[in-house]
Amino acid sequence: MLCSYAPLDHRKLDTLQKAEADIGKTLVAFSCQDVQPAELSAEQLQRLQTLEKELGVVLVAL
Repeated sequence: MLCSYAPLDHRKLDTLQKAEADIGKTLVAFSCQDVQPAELSAEQLQRLQTLEKELGVVLVAL
């Protein structure tokens, strides 16, 4: 499963902000989808790990 920040229209954002005010906590909306990870060779995996360190991010191959 891969999750990222959910896109919110003005109505959904307003609803979320009202809920935050009601409970006094910051809320973050995520949207998730089922995905299958790619099978990588040892060389490909090493390349992605090097790139992750270089960019300071986490990469997911699908």
